Amino acid sequence: DFVFDARCLPNPFWEKHLREFCGKDEPIITFLQSKPIVQEFYKDIVTLLEKWIPSFEEHDRSYLTIGIGCTGGKHRSVYLSEKLYHHLKKQHKNILLQHRELDD
Repeated sequence: DFVFDARCLPNPFWEKHLREFCGKDEPIITFLQSKPIVQEFYKDIVTLLEKWIPSFEEHDRSYLTIGIGCTGGKHRSVYLSEKLYHHLKKQHKNILLQHRELDD
């Protein structure tokens, strides 16, 4: 239903010391949190979703899919998905998180 492309954000892959980590790991979290453009992108996603999720709920949608992608599916999209999941979980109890490139 919603797809967000995070390839426009700084890519930790190009920082040699960060390559081995994923978006759940503290070095990646610290790197991405330090980038204003990443925080602005996240804020824009939250603003859009908080505006439109109630409309989906009012129309009795049984589910809503939110996709966030990047080049490798390991750093930026994972970081943003985790952060968004924890934010939305406060208001929407029946929420699932899946990392396609990390999960088996």
